[in-house]
Amino acid sequence: MDELPVYTKSQLALRNGQDKPEVWIAYKGVIYDVSRSRLWHNGKHYEHWAGQDLTAELPDAPHDEWVFENFDAIGRLA
Repeated sequence: MDELPVYTKSQLALRNGQDKPEVWIAYKGVIYDVSRSRLWHNGKHYEHWAGQDLTAELPDAPHDEWVFENFDAIGRLA
């Protein structure tokens, strides 16, 4: 993971599916590209918005962190 580029919260926020075409989310300091997921269409997944650190929101989700295995880790959150 240390070899991944580091992005700020401001850079992550731009990858919200609205401002730029990329749809990124962060979890436990790792940034994932969820652009190819139909569940993140337009940067929204139920009540969650892309471009944010969703670590604190996962306990309320109907799934566990295994879901991140389906996505590419593309960076680290500064």
